Amino acid sequence: MTEQEQPKNDFMHKLALQIVERRNLVFLIVILGTIFTIFSRSWVKVESDLTTYLPKTSETRMGLDIMEKEFTTYGSADVMVANITPDEADQLNDELAGLRGIQMIEYDDTTAHYNNVSALYSITFDYPEDDDQCLETLESVKEYLKDYDIYVSTSLGNTQEETIEREVNVIMVYVAIIIVVVLIFTSQTYAEVPVLLLTFVVGMILNMGTNFLLGTISFVSNSVTNILQLALSLDYAIIFCNHFKEEHETLPLKEAVIESLAKSIPEISSSSLTTIGGLVAMLFMQFKIGPDMAICLIKAILFSMLSVFVVMPGLLMLFGPYMSKTKHRNFVPKISFVGRYAYKTRKIVPIVFAVMLVFAYHFQTQCPYAYGYGPIKTPVLNETQIADNMIDENFTKSNLVALVVPKNDDYRVEAAMIKELESHDEVDHTRGLSNIEAMDGYMLEDRLTSRQFSEMAGLDYELAQVVYTGYALENDEYGQVIGNFSNYSVPLIDMFLYVCDEVDSGIVSLDQDQINDLHDAQTQMLSAKAQLQGADYNRILVYLNPSLQSGDEMYEFTDQMRTIARKYYPDGDIYLAGDATNEYDFQKSFAIDNIVVSVVSVLIVLIVLLFTFQSVAMPILLILVIEGAIWVNFSVPAFIHTPLYFMGYLIVSSIQMGANIDYAIVIATRYNELRDKMDHKTAMIETLNFAFPTILTSGTIMTVAGTLIGQMTSDACIVGIGQCLGRGTIISIFLVLFVLPQILLVGGKLVDKTSFSMHHVVLHTNTASGRVRVNGMVQGEVNGSVAGTMNAVVDGNVHLTVLSGKISQEVQDENDSHADE
Repeated sequence: MTEQEQPKNDFMHKLALQIVERRNLVFLIVILGTIFTIFSRSWVKVESDLTTYLPKTSETRMGLDIMEKEFTTYGSADVMVANITPDEADQLNDELAGLRGIQMIEYDDTTAHYNNVSALYSITFDYPEDDDQCLETLESVKEYLKDYDIYVSTSLGNTQEETIEREVNVIMVYVAIIIVVVLIFTSQTYAEVPVLLLTFVVGMILNMGTNFLLGTISFVSNSVTNILQLALSLDYAIIFCNHFKEEHETLPLKEAVIESLAKSIPEISSSSLTTIGGLVAMLFMQFKIGPDMAICLIKAILFSMLSVFVVMPGLLMLFGPYMSKTKHRNFVPKISFVGRYAYKTRKIVPIVFAVMLVFAYHFQTQCPYAYGYGPIKTPVLNETQIADNMIDENFTKSNLVALVVPKNDDYRVEAAMIKELESHDEVDHTRGLSNIEAMDGYMLEDRLTSRQFSEMAGLDYELAQVVYTGYALENDEYGQVIGNFSNYSVPLIDMFLYVCDEVDSGIVSLDQDQINDLHDAQTQMLSAKAQLQGADYNRILVYLNPSLQSGDEMYEFTDQMRTIARKYYPDGDIYLAGDATNEYDFQKSFAIDNIVVSVVSVLIVLIVLLFTFQSVAMPILLILVIEGAIWVNFSVPAFIHTPLYFMGYLIVSSIQMGANIDYAIVIATRYNELRDKMDHKTAMIETLNFAFPTILTSGTIMTVAGTLIGQMTSDACIVGIGQCLGRGTIISIFLVLFVLPQILLVGGKLVDKTSFSMHHVVLHTNTASGRVRVNGMVQGEVNGSVAGTMNAVVDGNVHLTVLSGKISQEVQDENDSHADE
């Protein structure tokens, strides 16, 4: 009996046997996991705010953290009512102000609020923006205005998350249909299509069902992980299925599944390393959405592999008999002409490619990155975007930046700083406690004497003196009572709130009209104080000039604002937070992450390829081709003058390096196997014919998935990822088919000269009988126990573990055979 006919008892075959034997248990676990996923999906919190993922040390992130801790941000919404007259708009303003839950409505007759036969109401609700009552009040506003043509712009609720989820669900349907078509076209039997699809669906379900373990994931990861999981990992199922079909030609069903699974586990695990390696690069990003997405995608790939290794064997046992009955002709054409073309152009294309690399590198550095959504036009507009666009077309869009400064009891310092800020053309107006008008031309932080306060508030002067005396004593300002009391002044807001407390406690008596007026003013002042004054910091809202657009000009002025603020607050920390500073911090983070992702992804893939090919030159050649594809991919936005959201580069470059390089590996590995067995031209023709079905299947699915994401979603970030992924995959396929073959033909000698061998201990347990040659350090039995170094031919039964060296089956010559007879 030859070695190949012996039962396989190594670890992989034993593992494969156990999986196949327990397939019914696996099916039960999958069913339970599916039921569990129905519930666990709702446990996952999705974060829609990209600023959450800024580095904790970034100014914007620290400023936002302080604002969340110290200030109250009330819910708000801009409501535009179209096709109404000025009189109708004024009346509607009064009616809306009376609705329950509305704290304030900003509306006047200026073009800022009435323009082009449309009215814009800036509504502030009574509740913090994270309170569900804001949404309830907003719904009541919409219901009140249901007979009007309205457009609502607000950050309340999860409208973005819900919109993207609906869009992605539609995309998944399209992707599923196209995948079925592609698999039918590239497969050899119809029955293998449901096996591949079910395997993927199980992997997707298991991945979704465990997302709750991460606590919170970004809306980007939540939106595209399932689609990218399919595009990145369907190859694993195809590899296993191809092995099974090959083994099933000579082996019974069960044995074919076991044998193919034993071969597929190490091959698929090895194949996944480059993809995972590319994704690992995102773990090193400062912008934490990179690690968020990397973890989600790596987990998705691992669950896909688990599904292939554990679930697919059972599916093959079910569908295997039908696969034999549903064979069809191969629809994938041979591409021998590409191999012949590669051989003819082998001395020209590498030179052209080298020149192209130089230009591609240059132009990809000119890619017009955008750090905000403003400059980007998405192919699809959702309801919120339509409303925002309508409001922007008819009214001046505000550009708000929050300036957070240390709290100072002397409000005059803040007033002086605000005056200097407003002296700059870049500032439209500001809002701080020191410049909010209370009444009669007095600002909240103006200091008033008792006489001024009595005249403004309509109080008896003697009563005002009593109140001022009580305030001075309560605040340990005794010298003011004894000294020149008539000049003693107190900030208006502090005195007003003090009087309200005294009235509520019954110490100060006023008539009912005065009390009502006082409480109305108190509500407005408390609201202003909650928004603008904290325990340790004050907040000033700076509305920049709408003409100041995103870019260097805006970033320079934010730096100037910091300089101005530090002049008035030299001893404390200054923070800026807003769209402008968000974009500025995104830009600074991207400058570092760009280098980190590029270098780390290349290094990880390079290390994997060094071990795979055991050559220095081969990994470099393969990486150059895919890196070239990445550079060409991100040169396109520069040529078509279309801004690209910066995150598209960080994510897609990692995925493209990790996933698309598999196409190059397939060709390089096959060519290495064939080039010593036949002439190089024939070897390349055979290589491309062998690799084309795999590249066509995987590449088409990746391209379709990316393109659909890029054309059917309304979020600029996700659009950028999809468009770049689809375009990048097409470019990678082109270079792998029409450039890499020439590089391999020319660079073969360089690959050979830089080859090396890695000596390592590989443990193999061999069982054989008959004439067996043993050469090496072994441990086991040879008709008895043996341990040591052997160099012998054994006639008999052996069961040995090879520590180093090899065991090979000897073929007996005819004389020995006749002698034995």
